[in-house]
Amino acid sequence: MNFKVKALVAGVALGFSMSGMAAEPIKIGVSGPFTGGSAPMGVSMRDGVRLAVNEINAKGGVLGRKIELVERDDEAKNERGVQVAQELINKEHVVATVGYINTGVALASQRFYQQAKIPVMNNVATGSIVTKQFANQPENYIFRNSANDTIQSAMIVEEALGRRGFKKPAILADSTNYGQLGREDLEKVLDKKGVKPVAVEKYNIGDVDMTAQLLRAKQAGADVVLTYGIGPELAQIANGMQKLGWKVPIVGSWTLAMANFIDNAGKNGDGTRMPQTFIQNPDTPKRKAFIDAYVKAYNPPGGRMPSAVSAAQGYDSVYLLAAAIQQAGSTEGPKIAAALENLKAPVEGVVATYNKPYSHTDHEAINFDNTKFGEVRDGHVVLAK
Repeated sequence: MNFKVKALVAGVALGFSMSGMAAEPIKIGVSGPFTGGSAPMGVSMRDGVRLAVNEINAKGGVLGRKIELVERDDEAKNERGVQVAQELINKEHVVATVGYINTGVALASQRFYQQAKIPVMNNVATGSIVTKQFANQPENYIFRNSANDTIQSAMIVEEALGRRGFKKPAILADSTNYGQLGREDLEKVLDKKGVKPVAVEKYNIGDVDMTAQLLRAKQAGADVVLTYGIGPELAQIANGMQKLGWKVPIVGSWTLAMANFIDNAGKNGDGTRMPQTFIQNPDTPKRKAFIDAYVKAYNPPGGRMPSAVSAAQGYDSVYLLAAAIQQAGSTEGPKIAAALENLKAPVEGVVATYNKPYSHTDHEAINFDNTKFGEVRDGHVVLAK
């Protein structure tokens, strides 16, 4: 092969590789528990994320590039979450990650993104501290579009004591970071109202009998039970109360809307109330399209999303991130974060239409205005009246 032909072949090869580079997909990580007790939240979140990505890619992607998801099961374990974060950053070279269901996993893992200057969209984890972990640093790469526990604890107490007039709350919280930080938030809100809970009880993931904790709450004269926990253990509270013949309302954090609470509690769960950013109700065209697309794609049992809140927030997190990448004209972390802090155009989601949801000092997209109360009724979550 003579020199000119070699040069031509090399030039053509280079041209192909350059054009291939230009169309390289934008890699976004997805980290959540796809197995175990938190799986209804993790799988629903992941499936909502996939729906959004499919829609965006069908319209040409972002910056002329398709989004490629890199999904990892963090198993709701802090140490696994750390491994996943390091893999997504160092091996997969993601430009951002969405997810985190469990507050403890978020707190253990997101420091690696902060160090790498890569944005994280917490689309489910609600611990109040999550977005404040690095708030004292010049740049904070941790964002959220779920209702944090400061919002939820205030709503729970207002519903139980303010609106419904109960006076002797008991708190049952699981031993995870989520449960114990949520319990602290509840106690702070109660303290401001001059109310001390008559009982504060803890239980562990995997516990199948809450009799001892419930008996102490009952004997203390509790007239309402406030809960903070994850997974099927919540159903043991409702079922344990039935066994004791003790019927007082349960008002707790958003996780009481999970399928594994509703199904395991059965009729004992009816009347339970919890804050919700999204209820599986097609009350707007956008929500109807989302629900229809989810049910068609994943065919959940009985047409009910395992965790509608997680699915909706997962979906919205991708649209918020895509809007920031588009506005930034870049996949560089600092530029994406700066765009998120100053989104110029509204982003239409299924939880809300987000108008300037973030600023440099506020990385919380959800507030009291876009959170409402749901109630378990006949195996479904409906808007509480």
